[in-house]
Amino acid sequence: MKPLPTDVPAPRAERPATHLLHDEPNVRVVAFRLEPGQQVAPHHSAATVILQVTEGEGVFSGADGELRLRAGETVVYAPGETHAITAPAGTLRFLAIIAPRP
Repeated sequence: MKPLPTDVPAPRAERPATHLLHDEPNVRVVAFRLEPGQQVAPHHSAATVILQVTEGEGVFSGADGELRLRAGETVVYAPGETHAITAPAGTLRFLAIIAPRP
């Protein structure tokens, strides 16, 4: 077993930083880092998407509206559900667990 790296590269001004941590047919795990004001634009996936905040605070939008989540909190989006993420203030880091892999 190999431990997962925890550091995510610095984001670029035009988009958040991502780091692929694990990828197989059953699941993909991606680490995200957003700086203040950055966002992941509205999109959807054919898979279930689980987002676990590991640092900071962000606004997570989905079919049920907006949630403000902090480190340790999680949200789940159903297959096909449009969702978006924003870092309003401070660095936001989260893991995206996508199952099965798109």
